[in-house]
Amino acid sequence: MTGTLLLDSEGLSKLYRKDRTVMALVQAASEEGVRVTTSAMTTLEADYERIHPARIKWVLSRIDIRDVTKDITGQAAGLLRTHHLHGHKYAIDAAFAVIARISPQPVTVLTSDPEDLTLLCGSAVEIIKV
Repeated sequence: MTGTLLLDSEGLSKLYRKDRTVMALVQAASEEGVRVTTSAMTTLEADYERIHPARIKWVLSRIDIRDVTKDITGQAAGLLRTHHLHGHKYAIDAAFAVIARISPQPVTVLTSDPEDLTLLCGSAVEIIKV
C-alpha cells in the first residue's frame, strides 16, 4: 500500500451517512492501494445519531483505526506548545495531526476543519474540506 487517506470526525461521519463525495474518495483510494484510516479517538468523536450500529461496525471493519498511544500524545502536546494552543480545545485534532504526520506518504486528510488541521499537520499533508 502506498499513501494514506485519513478521515477526521466529519469525514468518518459522512462515510457513515453514505455521503457520495466521501464514499467516492474512499472507493478511489481503496482501488489505488491507499490505506484508508482514522484514529481511535475520531471513532468516538464522529456523529453516531441516526446511524444504525451495524452500519458503524461495517464501516469501521473496512478501515484502519490507529491507536492513540503515549508517544502520539507526547508529540501532540509538543504540537500544541509549538502553536500556542490549549489542549482542552485542540487535543483530538493534535493527536490526529500526529497520526497524519507519521502515516505513509502521501497523506490526504478529509476534514470539515481545514484551518486547524492545516496548521497542525504542516505542508506535507494535503487537506481536503468535506
